[in-house]
Amino acid sequence: MERKKTREVKIGNVRIGADNPIAIQSMTNTKTADAVATVEQIDRLTAAGCDIVRVAVPDMESARALSAIKKGISIPLVADIHFDWRLALAAVEAGVDKIRLNPGNIGGAERVRAVAEACTERNIPIRIGVNGGSLEKELLAKYGGVTPEAMCESAEGHIRLLNDWGFDNICVSMKSSDVGMTVAANLAFAAKYDYPLHIGVTETGSPRVGMLKSAAGAGSLLALGVGDTVRISLTDDPVAEIAAARDILRAADRLETGVNLVSCPTCARTRFPLIETVKKLEPMLEGVHRRMTVAVMGCEVNGPGEAKEADIGVAGAGNGEAVIFKAGKVLRRIREADIIPELMAEIREMDR
Repeated sequence: MERKKTREVKIGNVRIGADNPIAIQSMTNTKTADAVATVEQIDRLTAAGCDIVRVAVPDMESARALSAIKKGISIPLVADIHFDWRLALAAVEAGVDKIRLNPGNIGGAERVRAVAEACTERNIPIRIGVNGGSLEKELLAKYGGVTPEAMCESAEGHIRLLNDWGFDNICVSMKSSDVGMTVAANLAFAAKYDYPLHIGVTETGSPRVGMLKSAAGAGSLLALGVGDTVRISLTDDPVAEIAAARDILRAADRLETGVNLVSCPTCARTRFPLIETVKKLEPMLEGVHRRMTVAVMGCEVNGPGEAKEADIGVAGAGNGEAVIFKAGKVLRRIREADIIPELMAEIREMDR
């Protein structure tokens, strides 16, 4: 589906929303007050492909470290603030690129005003972060618990708090550990507003289960055209979240670069060792920059037949041979032993 058009928001040197690529985010798990360790982890995240990074700011010692962290990294820095409005002001003063907060839990209207004015002065956006596990008591009472409607109303209320002080440089996230709840809340919000959405399923658990929940939740939203930034939350080294995000973006056909590898599940018609071939080929495709679909098919039924939409592909032909096909048309027959080098040669030529 066509991606929903949202307004553009600038976060440091990264723009989200509008026609900009979907940005991949992660969050550090070092002690933010330890600027050296935090910068070291952010460097690893950056090398893995992270576009925007968030750090928790639980106290003033952490806030004081933000300036050194900002100077030591090359991607936008987001300060995650809860409860204490003074931490938000300190983060703005330190030069962060975005503030993530819940305007409803930092105190009265004047405190919201102070944060909004500080962010306006520095042209720093605010992400309103709604979490199903910490909704306002009055909304839980009104809706009888956590519902998509309650999450949307929470976001709307926080938007009004900032709008009351003339602040509208906003992006929004609505996350739950419940996949269906997360999808429903984001779809409802996206149908009504054009604020950029940061998507993801929160508190997903172990890498295996977390990846599955995130693929079902964030992947569904991305496939439906909703989402401008994404974080795949895993109970793991944060660097693992980046590869997971790229895989989900690729599966939802929302990755701007790289290979979409398709291969058949094999059956009795398979004419060559397809499983082993795919295992060897997949890591070799990581360095390909051009967006393309590569098909590896076991027989002539699937390739080029069912894989005729692929940009380039190979299919088993029997008798120790295979065929290379491009855009549904057979280019040539090759030896089965030459499948990987011949296919990679075609891919590299296309990637030039």
